[in-house]
Amino acid sequence: MGGQRTGKGGGGREFQRVADELRGRIGDPYPLGAFLPAQRALAEELGVSRDTVQRALRELENEGWIQSRRGSGSRVIKTQRIQSSAAKATRLRGQVTLAPFISEAFEQPDVILDVYTLTSESLDAHIRLQSERIRGGFISPQRITLRMLLPDSTLPLPYPRVKDDRNDTRLGERLRTITESHTASLLGALRDLQTEGLVPSVDVRIRHTPLTPTFKLYLLNAVEVLHGMYEIIERPLELERGEVVTALDVLGLGATLTHHVMTGDPTAPGSVFVDSMQQWFDSVWHLLSD
Repeated sequence: MGGQRTGKGGGGREFQRVADELRGRIGDPYPLGAFLPAQRALAEELGVSRDTVQRALRELENEGWIQSRRGSGSRVIKTQRIQSSAAKATRLRGQVTLAPFISEAFEQPDVILDVYTLTSESLDAHIRLQSERIRGGFISPQRITLRMLLPDSTLPLPYPRVKDDRNDTRLGERLRTITESHTASLLGALRDLQTEGLVPSVDVRIRHTPLTPTFKLYLLNAVEVLHGMYEIIERPLELERGEVVTALDVLGLGATLTHHVMTGDPTAPGSVFVDSMQQWFDSVWHLLSD
């Protein structure tokens, strides 16, 4: 999932904040092969102890994002990949990531996002980034409409879970806590834009569906789709009090996404895919969610 963490007291919250921040920097400004700043520098920049930074780095290493070696630092060994043949993607030099697609969507006067995902973590990071761009006067959308589908919080999901104990509910509870936190964060960021008069119209709706997400889906302004399957992995995961368990998990941020664009030809593969994904999302939204 790229972010199911809890902790005890403030230390747990600080660890979550640092892990989220570092994870959000992978790809930009930390591209594939780049070294992260030294632990001391990160601790000073983020206002935390080196122990907190070390725990966050250990989590990112367990998730497969970085490789840490004593004496040489931590190097990025994986970033999110997007496969696309569209002209927009070929214009983006270097590593193609989700960020520029979200950024271009927000550069339109009318922003329409339909999102289906296991957690709201990835979207929260992108929404907060676009909020800062709006506050800085770099973009000025007039209307933002977001519909997000999340799994029903009472649904017994097959992941994340402790590999050898199906009755251990701690990882499921952890998922719910993180999802609630990031959902509240993105809701607050978007609603503040309207309250402060920065965006005239903001419509945010979140519904829950009794489906286990096997893929994540971003529909951008009804003309583009980013779609990626969740890959189930086995990895060590640190719980409270330093307990480490072997977990079955998915890393949403690490999923390879395919990019499809609606064209003037309704029979073109890209147009058919965008249209079918929009119809699927609408059907679940109206008939299988609340």
